[in-house]
Amino acid sequence: MPRGEVEFEVAPRGAYSLARTSARFARHGDTVNVVDLEGFARLVPIGRTHALVRIAQRGSVARPKLSVRVSGAQGDAARAAAERVLERVVGAGVDLRPFERALAGDPLLGDTLRAQRGLRVAGSYGLFEALVGAVLTQQVNLAFAFSIRAALVAAFGDEEAIDELMRWKGVGRWTAEIALLRGLGRLDVFPAGDLAVVKRLALRWLGRDQPASEREMRLFSERWRPYRSLALVYALEGLAASGSGSSRATNTTSARPSEGHPERGRKRRRRA
Repeated sequence: MPRGEVEFEVAPRGAYSLARTSARFARHGDTVNVVDLEGFARLVPIGRTHALVRIAQRGSVARPKLSVRVSGAQGDAARAAAERVLERVVGAGVDLRPFERALAGDPLLGDTLRAQRGLRVAGSYGLFEALVGAVLTQQVNLAFAFSIRAALVAAFGDEEAIDELMRWKGVGRWTAEIALLRGLGRLDVFPAGDLAVVKRLALRWLGRDQPASEREMRLFSERWRPYRSLALVYALEGLAASGSGSSRATNTTSARPSEGHPERGRKRRRRA
């Protein structure tokens, strides 16, 4: 093994599909989380440098095995960074079996669970990264939001972009819910004010010809506790697969004018 590399294999619990999980990144041209013919790759911070984490699926969806390689670092820190990518970014740390058993017969999601078997929550490396993404996607489609993030990364890096965005305010309930879902991988979060939820999913689930209220969708989602995050991810992927969604609808985009765009002219928040 070349110097400065770490390689290992993991076997996710339950069905797992790297291709289906990472499709969210590929769909919008994400330049941070890269999907290619070899699998998935992204840079991660390790100390004062960065290392490349690359993940490839070797086993089947039913019997998954993931091959992980870290280039540019070694030791416990490199492995810990790779394991964080596995758990937070590509969702391989979640045991999907209880969710599959609980919702296999669900009249709204059962077919999608079977069609998209192995799909997990595609998230962010950390909470601040998720907050950055949530702020950028407020009231814009994700294709545009990802292009803004790419420009930020190119201009500032990771940490510097976060510092720059922390000058602005723009965190409401929707933003916090997206950060919990994408940044911390919480399994029972349901951003009921999301445009895709109150409009496209309400049309599919409730037969509405106009958007539902956030309260209606929050109450409706109670049937999927304690797996509301996974239920939402499968529902959105089902929309994308059926062609019923657009880049605005099939991914988290705020439908709440109260959150809007970050306010200008506010002082930088102090760090905890």
